[in-house]
Amino acid sequence: MGDHRTDEGRRFLETRSPLTFVDRIQRPLLIGQGANDPRVKQSESDQIVAAMQKKRIPVTYVVYPDEGHGFVRPESRLSFNAVVEAFLSQYLGGRFEPVGDDFRGSTITVPSGADDVPGLAAALASR
Repeated sequence: MGDHRTDEGRRFLETRSPLTFVDRIQRPLLIGQGANDPRVKQSESDQIVAAMQKKRIPVTYVVYPDEGHGFVRPESRLSFNAVVEAFLSQYLGGRFEPVGDDFRGSTITVPSGADDVPGLAAALASR
């Protein structure tokens, strides 16, 4: 995949990094992150979110402090699916079911972009 310990390897990885191409992102992005993910470190998601914010590209960033790679807890899956549905409705059109009790028992946090998804900020505030 690329050896980050060599100059050649670092150059190769930079040519594949989403950070290198953040200017090409033209649509709002939803990122779901498990804070304990051993494959995709939260710091990597933090970097792309910061780069998008710097370029004023809309990004909604959802983090679960008790999840890893893939959301295992049913409460996490239900809450993330509710966010996905509202996000897609906002940017692609169509109906969505309001969050309601979908966040119950979930550890969901939204460090960025909650105001860009219909009902998300209110649902977070009412937990």
